[in-house]
Amino acid sequence: MLRYIIFVLTAATLAACVDRTVSQTVPSALDIGTPKTIYAATTRAREADGSYGYRRSDQLQFLEMTVSIPPNHTPGTLDFSYADPDPENQFVMADEDELAGPQGLASRLRGVDEVSIFIHGYNTTQSETVFRAAQLEHDLEIPGETMVYSWPSQATGYGYAYDIDSMLFARDGLEQTVRQLKSMGVDRVILVAHSMGTALTMEMMRQAELREPGWSHRNIEGVVLIAPDLDVDLFRSQMDSIKTLPDPFIVMISRKDRLLSISARLRGTTKSERLGNISSADALSEYKISILDTTAFNSDAGSSHFVAATSPALLAIINSARRVSSTFGRQRGIDVIAPAEVRNPTGATEIELTETGQAKVSSP
Repeated sequence: MLRYIIFVLTAATLAACVDRTVSQTVPSALDIGTPKTIYAATTRAREADGSYGYRRSDQLQFLEMTVSIPPNHTPGTLDFSYADPDPENQFVMADEDELAGPQGLASRLRGVDEVSIFIHGYNTTQSETVFRAAQLEHDLEIPGETMVYSWPSQATGYGYAYDIDSMLFARDGLEQTVRQLKSMGVDRVILVAHSMGTALTMEMMRQAELREPGWSHRNIEGVVLIAPDLDVDLFRSQMDSIKTLPDPFIVMISRKDRLLSISARLRGTTKSERLGNISSADALSEYKISILDTTAFNSDAGSSHFVAATSPALLAIINSARRVSSTFGRQRGIDVIAPAEVRNPTGATEIELTETGQAKVSSP
């Protein structure tokens, strides 16, 4: 039974029949596609061939990568190949530059006042993370610069236990990354985490808060947890350790997330629920967070475990909110979807998005 469950979990990513450690760099792809610069902070060890695999490193390394986005790209899709990529139709790695520590990164980010850090989930290679970040930046027109925090996932279906340990190992590196960005003069740091990456994000904030109460609010402008693979009781414990939450603090859920149901069963959870597919937000009522329910877009999404990145309809709605937010200056996208006057000022707010773009707002 366990083997069957792990096999199903593997289906969340690309087929394991190919060598996912290979990622061909094709500089000429930029003659065809649209370039996107993605920075990376990684605690993956550098291998002899120059790649960053699953082994863990105590040293935090910074990189600058250029991704070519194909001219026929459709929002919500992510097509790429591990060998012989086609720049006309696929995302392609066009360049990769290892930076000379924090100083090298600081020289690239001079004058940048906003950086969004994407923290990936279980069973993911570094190249896959970079491609996903480039797709999200392109499809959502994310302002500022985009960085990935690439922690040492084993990137195999059978590596779930290894990935849990690696996720915990990577807490210090993520905290160090945020601290480095703030020391470089970056005004706004936003954390966008997916699946197991949300556990890493919460654990990092918790440990920083225990040392310096109020650290999260002072250093992080906003947090978005997408399909969090987190136990609700554990999440409550982590939240109780944070003196003042970053604002906005958004939890994106889908009640039809099949992979989270499987993850819950692996852990013996009686309701077969994780934070990302909770049926009721009552247990979160005292926390000043926005719970964004994207269940309505499940059928439109390429993945029920990553609706936020693979549903063209939802991407269009979020992007529209982004544009309106930009029009009104520093107004946040969540304010456009659900204005502050209709949200709970002291606790959780549930926002159910419909396929027509309407938002049903309530408090648990």
